[in-house]
Amino acid sequence: MNAIIEPEREIPVVREVDVAVVGGSCTGVFAAVRAARLGMRVAIVEKQNCFGGMATAGAVNTWPGLHDTQGNLPIIGGLTREVLERLGKRGAVYERNTDRRSFRFNSEELKIELDELVTENRIVPFLHTFYAAPVLEGQRLQAVVVENKNGRQAIVARQFVDATGDGDLALDLGLPSYAPESLQPPTTCAKICGLATLGDFDWKAAVREHGAEFGLTPDWGWGSAIPGIPDVQMRADTHVFGLDASDADQLSRAEMEGRRQVRAIMDVIRKYGPPHAAIALVDLAAALGVRETRRIVARYRLTGDDVLLGHRFEDAIANGSYRVDIHHADGPGITVRYLDGTEKIVAERGMPARTGRWRDPLPEDPTFYQIPFRCLAQDRVENLALAGRMLDADKIAFSAARVMVNMNQTGEAAGVACVLAIQDGCAIADIDPQRLRTTLAEGGSIIL
Repeated sequence: MNAIIEPEREIPVVREVDVAVVGGSCTGVFAAVRAARLGMRVAIVEKQNCFGGMATAGAVNTWPGLHDTQGNLPIIGGLTREVLERLGKRGAVYERNTDRRSFRFNSEELKIELDELVTENRIVPFLHTFYAAPVLEGQRLQAVVVENKNGRQAIVARQFVDATGDGDLALDLGLPSYAPESLQPPTTCAKICGLATLGDFDWKAAVREHGAEFGLTPDWGWGSAIPGIPDVQMRADTHVFGLDASDADQLSRAEMEGRRQVRAIMDVIRKYGPPHAAIALVDLAAALGVRETRRIVARYRLTGDDVLLGHRFEDAIANGSYRVDIHHADGPGITVRYLDGTEKIVAERGMPARTGRWRDPLPEDPTFYQIPFRCLAQDRVENLALAGRMLDADKIAFSAARVMVNMNQTGEAAGVACVLAIQDGCAIADIDPQRLRTTLAEGGSIIL
């Protein structure tokens, strides 16, 4: 049997709104909140049991800093700053004042904070709900079909936001897409208790020496403390190589392989660590930490030079200072490029980094870069806004722009763009970029 013919059926409309957001990461939630605060009726669809995406279900509890590389100029505000301030009232976040200022937060507290944002702004939530199909008439999207415990339903809206990460809605609508030849591999994050009980035992060296015994290949990773839980660390120590997380079969294998890798690291420590050690696996991410899949073709492709040379755009809707970091697709390591022209290549866990320059010194180095609205603007479907890591960007630019604090801003821009398109009676891609920037600024975003 090669196919099953599904009989024709009526799909009930469960909700009619002004703006429907597909994908409930922080990017999606922020799109929904900005639209709702401008008076729109909004619904948001999320397949997980919580909002927040990689920051919650993915357990990645760190956001880069909100200033330029010198730490002097604030470049990111809006809902990212608001959420951090809200978490701060509960002692659920702290700022690391290192050479790369960043934030560490409690992902579980963030889940609740995002719930409150959705509730406060009267956004209709659809958790445990899968996007299934679009309903298109001409160049306008009329509805999205979803599936949940109540069956197959439709959400009708005037404007839509694709915040699915992989561009699932855009792809179903026939928008052109592309993917680089090699994808940055994903990671399964875990929360591990008791690493401090290892004392002087170098567990990373033990994994490097004995990992092959447990099916681990040479690799590189990192970790993060969790506010309020000093004996637990979030760890991101391995990569799942050679699999494309935008393919369902490969995603299943990647999820299972990522969890196996976490257990393998724990088994190395259990076998070769000190007998008094008391380590335990506290939590595994509910979703694989996907870094890169397909991108959607937009009016402009952000380039590595745009990012690394700090090009300014008249339609800029986001600012960033996070470095370019490219996780190697064909083996262990990461290549990092900074805006000051320096470069660092880490080949393997525990091995010294190679440092150098990717360009000659400049009279004045850029201290931040920008993401223009045009690299998220498409012309095929007039009432579809794109938000998140499906943005049109080359390999270098993407490897800096993809981090959450940058993508959060694209979500806010998408939500506001939907509102302006309704008010002006035009396609989302044709809204006035200066009005978009002004409205974002009025809502708390930092527009430079």
